[in-house]
Amino acid sequence: MEKLTLYLRESYHELTKNVSWPTAAQLQESTMVVLATSGLLALIIFLMDLGCGMLFKTIYGLF
Repeated sequence: MEKLTLYLRESYHELTKNVSWPTAAQLQESTMVVLATSGLLALIIFLMDLGCGMLFKTIYGLF
């Protein structure tokens, strides 16, 4: 039990004293980058899927 208490105490100290947390503006900027990248990747995958579907319909004569 003593090891667990020591671990929790050291973890708390690490999180409050040694970690540099990002500001709200940095978090907002990072969130926008992630959303834009995810949207762009989804659009690329959608267009590739659409193109492959049209190609297969053309090759195999499917409707």
